[in-house]
Amino acid sequence: MTLVWLLAGEHSGDVLGARLMTALRATRPDLEFAGVGGPRMVGEGLASLFPMHDLAVMGLVEVLPRVALLRRRMAESVADIRARRPDVVVTIDSPGFALRLLKRLRGDGIARVHYVAPQVWAWREHRVRKFPGLWDRLLCLLPFEEAFFARHNLPARFVGHPVLESGADRGDAARFRARHSLPPEARVLVLMPGSRGNEAGRLLPVFGGMLDALAERIPALVPVVPTATAVAPTVATATAAWRVRPRIVTELGEKHDAYAAAAAALTKSGTSTLELALAGVPMAVTYRVNPATAVLARRLIRVPHVAMVNLLAGRAIVPELLQEECRPDRLAETVAALMDDPAAADAQRAAFREVMARLSTPGRTPSAAAAAEVLDVLDRAQARP
Repeated sequence: MTLVWLLAGEHSGDVLGARLMTALRATRPDLEFAGVGGPRMVGEGLASLFPMHDLAVMGLVEVLPRVALLRRRMAESVADIRARRPDVVVTIDSPGFALRLLKRLRGDGIARVHYVAPQVWAWREHRVRKFPGLWDRLLCLLPFEEAFFARHNLPARFVGHPVLESGADRGDAARFRARHSLPPEARVLVLMPGSRGNEAGRLLPVFGGMLDALAERIPALVPVVPTATAVAPTVATATAAWRVRPRIVTELGEKHDAYAAAAAALTKSGTSTLELALAGVPMAVTYRVNPATAVLARRLIRVPHVAMVNLLAGRAIVPELLQEECRPDRLAETVAALMDDPAAADAQRAAFREVMARLSTPGRTPSAAAAAEVLDVLDRAQARP
């Protein structure tokens, strides 16, 4: 039996892990899997060691109440790996937990791959000094990351960005409108407050206030909130008193249909910006964190933009309204301008096509490219005397 032990710590990593498992099995049907993952990975046959959501925490301050639980989950993960002796360990994103796990395994003689490069090029670049010996190979999603890590003598490969496999550009607008009985004049606004409960809980009250400000200006406005099933109760509670009630969407295909029907979107920073860009949805980006976290982050961040589409384009193609700018009035003003200005929307779409072209690798999908790298590391490990 050839065993691959995988770790994903949040929804996006679960999606990556499931696609990776499928791509690995397409080449090596004999592979067995163990580790930690969410519903998508479980659906591919993984029996998760513990609930993935135990690891889904973000922020320098927000993590403090979870320290004891995270330490326990770390000990359980290390013990399981040492007991099973997998042929390769693949950690996916979640660097706060994953890199500590890889460090604990250093010296155990187990091949290690980390999928999704830590964004130390954006902040805390000095942390690169701690990375040698943590992995046998780093799989990068962004085209400039391979060269960045090579400068630090760290083995890395660009495998393409998984958003290209998301299907976000294959939605059906007519189907969405019919399913929700939307009149022809309805204008869909996609709201994406994040896949973590603490993110959504912080942003949704601001989104609600923004909709109040937009209600008179755009009377046919229909807000749609695509969200993970686990976060849907938080969204439902937070939006129950909204004057303009949103449609809450949890099914992946319906989310993509909503993208196709949307006139614009307001999203938190993160991978969602790339999904919307692939679907050609004009957007504004916003985010708000604990004030103490914001103070620390501003001292450390070394890039000119937060939105990934802006970073990849090398310029501000979508508005960013962060922290103090994440206010109902500012969001309403920005979203209304975007929905009322076809030329601005078209300019964003043209820039999105440019960004998407930079995210692919020739001849294969990102998950197939990632699987090939994992199998190469696995084969090299098995060939050692």
